[in-house]
Order: sequence, then structure tokens, then C-alpha cells
Amino acid sequence: MMDDILLLQTIERYLEGKMLPEEKAFFEQHRKNVPEVDQMVVEHSMFIHQMEDYAANHNLKHSIHLAHEKLLANGDINEGGVTTTKGKVIKMWTKYRKVTAIAAVVGGAIAFLISALVAYYAPAPNQHYLAQLGVKVEQQEKKITDLNNKIKESKLPETAIVKSGGSAFLIDGNGYLITNSHVLEGATFANVYNNQGKEFKAVIAFRDEKRDLAILKIDDEDFVTVKSLPYSIKRTNTDLGEEVYTLGYPNFPRNQVVNNIGYISAETGYEGDTLSYQIQMNANHGNSGGPVLNKYGEVIGVLSTKQLKADGVIFAINSRNIYRLVDEMKKKNEDNESIKINSSSSLRGNDRVSQIKRVKEFVYMVKAYNK
Repeated sequence: MMDDILLLQTIERYLEGKMLPEEKAFFEQHRKNVPEVDQMVVEHSMFIHQMEDYAANHNLKHSIHLAHEKLLANGDINEGGVTTTKGKVIKMWTKYRKVTAIAAVVGGAIAFLISALVAYYAPAPNQHYLAQLGVKVEQQEKKITDLNNKIKESKLPETAIVKSGGSAFLIDGNGYLITNSHVLEGATFANVYNNQGKEFKAVIAFRDEKRDLAILKIDDEDFVTVKSLPYSIKRTNTDLGEEVYTLGYPNFPRNQVVNNIGYISAETGYEGDTLSYQIQMNANHGNSGGPVLNKYGEVIGVLSTKQLKADGVIFAINSRNIYRLVDEMKKKNEDNESIKINSSSSLRGNDRVSQIKRVKEFVYMVKAYNK
């Protein structure tokens, strides 16, 4: 019991930024080594945010109540008392215009409070407090206008409409890429762009909404087949606390690869989902579909979602599901029998910077379209 109290006090000092640099570094390393402690930090952070929101709402209601009592005491408002009709309308406006302004502010504050409470307590439909990391381009009017203007200059038909976007990476040198199914939501085809900004036409070869995975096939005469991918796709689970990194395009639609680092903080995903890992890492919309790699240059997962109301908690679909997806695709279409997933990494022994230089050219930005 005493140990738990001391740990909570330590977590509070950490979240409040009261630790010395050496102590903070030690505690962060302890979080990486002990997933239970890391989970306590995340949960306590969420608890503190909820308490702060409650206190702010309580103070706002108290201020509104005090303002109401003051208006009653000054006779500026009447609640069922005797009313008079003295004075002209102009005089009444002159007298009560300040009161009207205050009432408008109070009314606005109440409306804001109600909206905030509804937004805070209402669960997001079908998302279980998770946010997909794909990009809904249709919700960004300026960006969609700019992108649709560029369609005339690209390999797209003029009738194409941008629907969404994200990241993807090659799993076979013949142009097969893996991404998230939700990245392609509402789309009938997609184009992909490498880290040099070169555009390639692609088709949606296979989708599995349950696993939230999809396979794209580059179908473009300008694409050059890759003889050997430097990274491999891992078949087995990854250990708790293992450091990982990801590459993707969170600045969609800008063509710029971004690297983020973190570590495995739970062996299962949200609410015990066995298809995915929980990772302590920062990620943004556009990262969906990007690879998550370990220090050996093995892909251990595909980035997909992040937890709302918890900073730095994301989820990646376990890489073994890539093998399952490819097997299912082969069974449904014999034309895909030639797909071969690399099971041996040539990046072992290289540091992360060297690995990224070799991996980034095989990570693509996805723009999904509908005709």
C-alpha cells in the first residue's frame, strides 16, 4: 500500500514537471522497462485531465450562480416580484443594456458548458475512444481543392475525387504494398508517391476491414521492380519494452517522410485486442499504414489507431496478420501466387539512422480516390 502511494506521488511529480533531469531520465527508463508503471502513468494522466475539466466546469457554474445572485440583489433582474412600467422604452434600454450584455454572456457560457459536457461524456460512435490515423481529405476543403486542381497535372482521370490518405510500404518488390483498410475508405482506387514525390498508379488488390488491412498493387509502367527489400516482416510476437520506430506521412498531403520512436507498452491492443500492440509513441493523422520496425530492421506491425484522451498511446496491427492477409488473397486469386514476403532482414547490425536511409524509399504516401 505504501509503495503504491509513493509511486503515485512520483508519477504526479513527473506529470507536473517537478523532477530533476537525472531523475526524469531514470523514471522514463523505468516506464520503458516496466509496462505496468507506464500504464499507471497514462491512466493517472487521464484521471488528472478529467479532474481538471470537472473543476473548470464547477468553477464556471459557480461564477454564473454568483452573477445571477448579484443581479437579483441589485434589482437588475426580477424573479416573480412586482414589476413596474415606469419610463419609456428608450430609458429601459439605457438602463438594462448592460444587463442584457451580461445575460448574453451568461447564456453563451451556459450553452458552451452544455456543449462541452455533451462532447466530453458522449462516446465516439463505433470507435471505442480510438481515432484512426488516416486522413479524411473530404473534411479539409482547402486541401481537397488544391489536390483536385493538381489532378489535371497527374496520372489521374479528371473525374477523380480525393477521399482519404495515409501511408503504405512495400511487402513485395513487384509493387505490392500494405496499408490500413480505413485509409481506402470510400475509395475505388489509389495513387502512391515515393519519398522523392514520384507518382505511381495503383489498384486496390485486397481489403480486410476486420483486420483493418489492405493490399495495393502498383500498376504503372514507370515503376521499377525492387530486387530485394532490406527489411523483413516478422512472424512472431515482439517483447514488452522493446524499442521501435515508424516512418510515414503525417504531413499529408505534403510529401515528407517523418520518423517517430517509441516502445511496446502492452502485448495487446485496446481492450485486450489480440490483433494489435499498444505502443508508447507520438503519431498523427497520415501515419496510418506506416511500418513499425524494431532495431533489427524487422517490421513488427502496421500503425493504425491512437487512443483519445491519452497522449502518446497508439496501436499497431501485429505483422503476422500480413502473412494471413496475403494467404487469403492468394486463395481468392491465383494471379497473386507469386507474392513473396521477405523473412530475412539485411539491416541487422545497422543503427537506426542507417536503417531509415534504406527503408524510407520503400514507404509511400497514399492518396485514395473515387471517380
